Amino acid sequence: MNWDRVEGNWKQFKGNVKQQWGKLTDDQLDVIAGRRDELAGRIQESYGISKDEAEKQIADWEARQKD
Repeated sequence: MNWDRVEGNWKQFKGNVKQQWGKLTDDQLDVIAGRRDELAGRIQESYGISKDEAEKQIADWEARQKD
């Protein structure tokens, strides 16, 4: 999937992101606004994981989304 599509349709994807990473608040999701680097940083911060692990989780989530 093209990440530009996620960014452009962030409101649609927010629910899926919230399901995957439940510790992220609605306010955090609004700040992320579809930016992959911001999402990775918030996941790192909320879950206490490495940047590589956050990127892996995002890639896995992205692969599960339908085009």
